[in-house]
Amino acid sequence: MSRRSTPLRTLGRAIRRLRGGTFAVGHRRLARWYLGYALAFGLWGGLDALLLRTALVTPWLARWSARTYNAFFTTHGVTMLFLFALPAIWGIAYAAIPPLVGADGQARPRLGVLGFALLLPAAASIRAGTVGSILEFGRFEPVATGWTLYAPLSAASANPAVDTLLVGLLLVAVGTTLTGVNLVATIVRGRSVPWTQVDAFAWTVLTSAAMAVVAFPVLALAAALLLADRTLGTAVFAAGGGPTDWLHLFWFFAHPLVYVLVLPPMGIVSHVLPRFSGRRLVGRRSAVYSTLAIGVVSFGVWGHHLFVAGIGPSARLAFMAVTLAVALPSSAKLFTWLATLWGGSVRLTAPMLAAVAAVGCFVAGGVTGVALAVPPIAVRFNGTYFVVAHFHLLLPGFVGLGLLSGVYYWYPLATGYRYHRGLARLHVRLTVVGVAVAFGALLLAGIAAQPRRVATYRGAYVPLQQLATAGAYVIAAAQLAFLATLARSLRRADPAPADPWSLADAPAHAREWRRDTENARRRAEGDRTDGSG
Repeated sequence: MSRRSTPLRTLGRAIRRLRGGTFAVGHRRLARWYLGYALAFGLWGGLDALLLRTALVTPWLARWSARTYNAFFTTHGVTMLFLFALPAIWGIAYAAIPPLVGADGQARPRLGVLGFALLLPAAASIRAGTVGSILEFGRFEPVATGWTLYAPLSAASANPAVDTLLVGLLLVAVGTTLTGVNLVATIVRGRSVPWTQVDAFAWTVLTSAAMAVVAFPVLALAAALLLADRTLGTAVFAAGGGPTDWLHLFWFFAHPLVYVLVLPPMGIVSHVLPRFSGRRLVGRRSAVYSTLAIGVVSFGVWGHHLFVAGIGPSARLAFMAVTLAVALPSSAKLFTWLATLWGGSVRLTAPMLAAVAAVGCFVAGGVTGVALAVPPIAVRFNGTYFVVAHFHLLLPGFVGLGLLSGVYYWYPLATGYRYHRGLARLHVRLTVVGVAVAFGALLLAGIAAQPRRVATYRGAYVPLQQLATAGAYVIAAAQLAFLATLARSLRRADPAPADPWSLADAPAHAREWRRDTENARRRAEGDRTDGSG
């Protein structure tokens, strides 16, 4: 055998191709990877929610056991937060940020690819319990501890899938930290526009990415300590003060996580509303300063999750004050959006419909959140569906619709193709109806003090639970319209024009559409040299 064709040289060539191809990925290609990944796991996590809602059609368990019910809301929560929402946000950021700030692609392309690559084994680890139970592999079964993994339940569980879930969270923490570093470097060091011209969306991504760099190592620490308790017998979160220590560590990470997820959709709404209102964003400086204020203050509000965990009155008052304080910059954003819409020439495109609906969910989720910041109200409603409704109005409601607005607005930029706008509007409208029905019903159930985290309930709550389930099925039907929109776009491959939204002469800045959309189309067909933005 000649030296040229030895297996070692063949392996070397493969490694070089891997380094030159996989690790030299431009921002648009990486964006498509993230968004495709988010779509797959969003459908899986959504199926968990649909099965969960189906189980609640009757007040007794007619289909599954209580443990299966617990497993559904555990896997649904972890999947939607870590495997759908975060990757979707990073995907939109990678697609839009470089052209918005005038950067020549990502600052650290290999770091970006590594951050995404870690999500692949993370997903396998997080969903190992579900897959293992289907394949009847060992003692694996879906994790049923709740997505918050409260100790001592999570520490004492004999299910080995809890260990793999913790490993998956460690991988997510490392990958998200790398992604945050890459996006911060892209905006801070790669931009060619002055700070005074950096748009509101880029500021929210910068703040969110910087928050991720601070918050996710705390998740890694908490997961590592809990994993050590389970495998090494360290008893960090054992009886006594251990469970409370887990609460502090987890919520110090998890409440900033909410704002890591919420800030970029805030930026999307601030970006989309003026473009389809025929005017510039009112109060642009206020939008920027409120973003930075949320990024700082949000690290001091974790304690309001401990109002029922035995913290003293002084600590309750302090955390109430900080939690109410973070509502002020959020309210400032709401006023900039409403002022921008007031008197504007509104075009109800699919991105605009999603953005306006997101503002409505933000109001409902924000008002309920302010109520939960007050200790007596929080203690009264903490164990009810009021908290579930608040959380879902903000995340599936505001964040989900905000992400839809960004996906539809920047789809031609990321792919180079147009999509069927009638199908897109149908998707958004069905989603809005489903969100309003499902989470409005849960809010009424919470006001009526229906307990959460239980598989059975009193017959008096049946109409509201069935209404919520009907809304969930409407949301599911809406996603079929989304899949049809994507399939039609990919099948017809109709190139998008350089200015797909006719913004060239609009008052709002449209920097990202000044680049050649034909280049984006060629990159979508496989060109690896798409780092030029």
